[in-house]
Order: sequence, then C-alpha cells, then structure tokens
Amino acid sequence: MKPATAHPQQPLIENQDLVDRVIAKHDGRAGMLLSILEEVQENHPHKYLPMEVLDYIAHKTRTPHAQVYSVATFYALFNLEPQGQNTICICRGTACHTRGSRNLLERLKLELGVKDSGEEGGADKLSITTPDRKFTLRTVACFGQCALAPVVEVNHNILGHVNEQALEREIAALGKGKKKQ
Repeated sequence: MKPATAHPQQPLIENQDLVDRVIAKHDGRAGMLLSILEEVQENHPHKYLPMEVLDYIAHKTRTPHAQVYSVATFYALFNLEPQGQNTICICRGTACHTRGSRNLLERLKLELGVKDSGEEGGADKLSITTPDRKFTLRTVACFGQCALAPVVEVNHNILGHVNEQALEREIAALGKGKKKQ
C-alpha cells in the first residue's frame, strides 16, 4: 500500500491569508476585535463580513462566536451582506425628514431601480444593493449634521442641503465611474 501523499492545506475561507495577517497585526487579541473586523471588511472585495469569516475570526482570536457576531451586528459600519461599489446613505433623522430626505430616498430608489422588499426594514432602516452591485442605498438614524439637513453621505463624503438635482448629479457622476473616496 502506498503512503498517503500530503496535500497542501486548502484555505478555510476566502482571503484567509489577509484575515490571518490582520489578526497577526493586532496580535490576535480579542480586545482588538473592532479593528480586526473593520480592516477585514474594508479589504473584502464586496465590503462585507461573510458569516464564515466571522466564524474564522472567532476561532483564531479565541473569542466566543456570539461576541464576534454581536459586535458585527451592533455597529452600523459593519455589513453582513455584499455591498455595492458606491454607498449612498440618506439620513432619516427628524431634521432631515422634515426637510425632504424621504423624497430624496424615494427619488433615489426610482433612479437606481430598486424597491423595498419589506425585509430591509422599510423606510425606517434600509439597505439595498443594486443587482449589478454598483450601488448600495442605505438609511441611517442621524449623521449629527442637522444644520445641513437634508444630509446624504456618498462614499463617506457628507453632503449638506441636498436637493434632488444635486443627488442626481452625484449619481450620474458615480455611474460614469467617477467614484469618490
């Protein structure tokens, strides 16, 4: 009988080398969980944390899975679903709502051709990614920029006093590949 040949170990998850480097950079300490999750998400091609990555991080950092999942779901900056190349967040706070953010949201959904499925939380909390993954549309509770209402964030850039025309120009520029960072 022939001895079994050793096979190189297959990665357990996509981008395992990256995740291992990030964990090692933070010494694998559970206290650095926020930094680890943030860096891993930022380097994922679809800017999210797949469940198998959360499981792997929990295992490698010896942190209970429930704790890793709790952190990933508590903070709004973390995504558990694939995100678009461009992210547009519309404030749903009182000042923005009274100054037209709801109309901006409805106009943007029409422009992007997306609808609420009811599963995303309706107008109160929304996160929809277009099928081509070019855009993710989200609502947030408040940006804390009420004097600039209505406020929209496009790829981490805060825009104040936004009207439908300004928002359409932003979307058109992004659609032509002028991604702002």
